[in-house]
Amino acid sequence: MNSSLTIPKISFLLVALCMTGLALAGEATSDLPSWQEFQQVKAAGKTIWQVDIDNDSLLFRKEDGFYTSGNWLGQSFVQTGVLQSVTYGWRIGQDLYTASDIKLLPGQISSHDHPYAGWLYGGIFSEKTEANGKSLRLGLDAGCLGPCAGGEWTQTHLHRLLRQPLPQGWGTQLRNEWGVQLTAESSPGRLLPMANVDMTPRFKAHFGNIFTDASAEMQVRAGALNTFSEQAANYGFLRGEIKAVGYNATIQGGYFNKQVTTVTPKTWVGELELGYLWRNDAYGLSVSIIRRSNEIKELSNGSGAQNFARVQLFYAM
Repeated sequence: MNSSLTIPKISFLLVALCMTGLALAGEATSDLPSWQEFQQVKAAGKTIWQVDIDNDSLLFRKEDGFYTSGNWLGQSFVQTGVLQSVTYGWRIGQDLYTASDIKLLPGQISSHDHPYAGWLYGGIFSEKTEANGKSLRLGLDAGCLGPCAGGEWTQTHLHRLLRQPLPQGWGTQLRNEWGVQLTAESSPGRLLPMANVDMTPRFKAHFGNIFTDASAEMQVRAGALNTFSEQAANYGFLRGEIKAVGYNATIQGGYFNKQVTTVTPKTWVGELELGYLWRNDAYGLSVSIIRRSNEIKELSNGSGAQNFARVQLFYAM
């Protein structure tokens, strides 16, 4: 592993992407987050709780592996006007990664399989969105990768509760490393090709010692659409994303602990998501199926591709 070369190569791309996103976001997102604005939004806006669940077992697969679980709980404070929506929030989450099949014993796991890893984190974020879809979201997460993330405990106890096969390879998981992640997401606005249909491009970047990448995506929605995400809606959606990967510690090991693994991340990773969202003034639900391309160079595209389901629950107060 030659990690010292990957971070500089992607850093320039990330800086250029973030600067482009700031320019595209326009006047509505030109102001950076501030404590005064947060206090105003918290006092005058509404509170939204959100739970996200990613899991390949939701698809009733016989194997359970790769990105096998991702769960997070967040609280947002949202102030919505006619022309702009402003959001401040926090979240805590845990992502779990395993070999291609959790039933494999340590001695049966191929050297080219995905390492076992857990990522436990918490963070804060802010977002400003215009009525035409222009937006800018900024975030900061901090946490730990490795046994400190509690991945073995979470997966083992959940599988016992659900009476599913227990994971056998957590004894091989990646070593501990503390991590910090900066995130930025920006959209230049929506395209409206026809009634009840819109298309929204979005650019994303992550920079840190756990994930460093940059991506571009396009989402198409069709149905009873909303202007801002917290408003009532009822629609189907299709999202496509292409990502350039600079560093992925869940595959390569922690950047600073210099752990050497036998696998390397692919430079380009694609993702497709097909789903449905319903939301009213108080409650919301989104369900989708995601197909993610192979993330490991040493695996074939057929064996390394992933399928998992995503469920999102919303409650507004």
